[in-house]
Amino acid sequence: MDYGKYKNARNAAWQCILDYDIKTLPIEVTNIVRKSNDINLVKNSDVNILQNNASGVTIVNNNSFIIVYRDTDSSRRCRFTIAHELGHILLGHMLVDKIAYRTFAVQNDTESAANVFARDLLAPACVLHELKALTAEEISRLCNISLEAATYRANRMHELEKRNAFYKHPLEQKVIKQFNQFINKNKSQS
Repeated sequence: MDYGKYKNARNAAWQCILDYDIKTLPIEVTNIVRKSNDINLVKNSDVNILQNNASGVTIVNNNSFIIVYRDTDSSRRCRFTIAHELGHILLGHMLVDKIAYRTFAVQNDTESAANVFARDLLAPACVLHELKALTAEEISRLCNISLEAATYRANRMHELEKRNAFYKHPLEQKVIKQFNQFINKNKSQS
């Protein structure tokens, strides 16, 4: 994926954390949806529209959004799916009235950007860095994401730690400040 699109997705996740005043892990994506005036969340078991093995879909209707997710998936998978679909919405991928962007579909820049958004929203690197949560198991437990998603995050954390790539962006500095109380509380418990 183009680095500019990667940075845009990462920054959008940080901005979401700030805009919704998120201060603790695990991040409750359903609370983000509830606080949004133009996004609704629907279980697929209520509407039965997801095709094949799709985990989620966003429907645009009259300038509002409906996220349908496969509620028979594990709760951790559902959380990632909802975050992924939020990424499509907040990154501006959803511009027309139609069903689009099935979760975990063919990987292109749009799908990759939604995955980066979901990863960075659910498992913010700067918070994991401060808590020294660097293994997939620790990240999965702390962020309530699947071991598969946590493994991807742990691999990325390894790269970030090696480059000491933290706190260089003003949004990240604000995120870490917002999580300060949570970090201090959880550092003292370890």
